[in-house]
Amino acid sequence: MNLRNKVAVVTGASSGLGWEFARHLVNHGSRVYGLARRLDRLESLESEIGSEFRPVECDVSDEVSVREAFSGLDRVDILINNAGLGRFAAVEEQSKEDWDVQIDTNLTGVYLCTRAVIPLMKEQNRQTGFGGHIIHIASVAGLVGNANLSAYNATKFGLRGFSEALMKELRGDGIKVTSVCPGSVATEFGSVAGSPGASNPMQSEDIASTVIHILQAPDNYLISEVVMRPLRPRG
Repeated sequence: MNLRNKVAVVTGASSGLGWEFARHLVNHGSRVYGLARRLDRLESLESEIGSEFRPVECDVSDEVSVREAFSGLDRVDILINNAGLGRFAAVEEQSKEDWDVQIDTNLTGVYLCTRAVIPLMKEQNRQTGFGGHIIHIASVAGLVGNANLSAYNATKFGLRGFSEALMKELRGDGIKVTSVCPGSVATEFGSVAGSPGASNPMQSEDIASTVIHILQAPDNYLISEVVMRPLRPRG
């Protein structure tokens, strides 16, 4: 896909990987609608990268909020489902609230945003022969279970399953679906999750450059899943 003049939606755009995805897409000529709950952070990004970035306040776990966020869009070429969080704890110590917020954000939020763009992408396919590209930011935690990550593991294993099923469901409509599974990345994620992660993590700009590469692949070339890890996680 040539990214110039394309319309992209990036969830969780107020920090970390989402921030970097938005920056890279704008630099490649796309108009980006950045969704997040922290509007002030989105507005800071707009002032940094310009008017082709459009801040949209949205809680992806809330159906009404998602419907309102997508209501003004009549075209979406790219959806990056990036919003996600972890709250790590042993099962017997994990609160129902912490379980629910991970399920609601990491799984239900992806479902709601994906459901919103599918009709637009199917119509684009009918008109042009290519519908668009949906990218899910999963995790190596969707490949391997780890102690004290049970809820987060459940969401990321579930997201990979959702992504694979959706890929098979939509490929006939000219819509690509890709699951991206990073290991440790230097973002705010660890401080929220309660885990420092690897001492020598990957950088968010490197993950973003890989996502750009995936998006720029020829229309009939589908990269359905990518796994990435730091080479020397402990330095």
